[in-house]
Amino acid sequence: MKREDIRSLSADELRARVNELREEQFRLRFRSATETLESPLRLREVRRDIARALTVLGEKDRGVEPAPKATAKTAKGAKTATKKTATKGTAKTATTKSASKRAAKTAGTKTAR
Repeated sequence: MKREDIRSLSADELRARVNELREEQFRLRFRSATETLESPLRLREVRRDIARALTVLGEKDRGVEPAPKATAKTAKGAKTATKKTATKGTAKTATTKSASKRAAKTAGTKTAR
């Protein structure tokens, strides 16, 4: 189910849709325990559709404006910044550990791991 489709539904329609999806999820889980499913990814899709519907329903109940949809450029920039800082922190830690091991070898002592 698309985000726009979910947002166009009323609160009562959303509740009914969530109930239908939960029933479908139950049937899929029951069937997956007894036999092989044609489309095992349908379980994931149903779970995510339930989450989307409940999110929109909660927003409607609270009267909250929906958050603007993130663009690909914004999301990519955020990932890159996080990745760079994580890499830098990891590199410092690795350098510090290897430097302390070298110092311990030259001193002839063992380091605690």
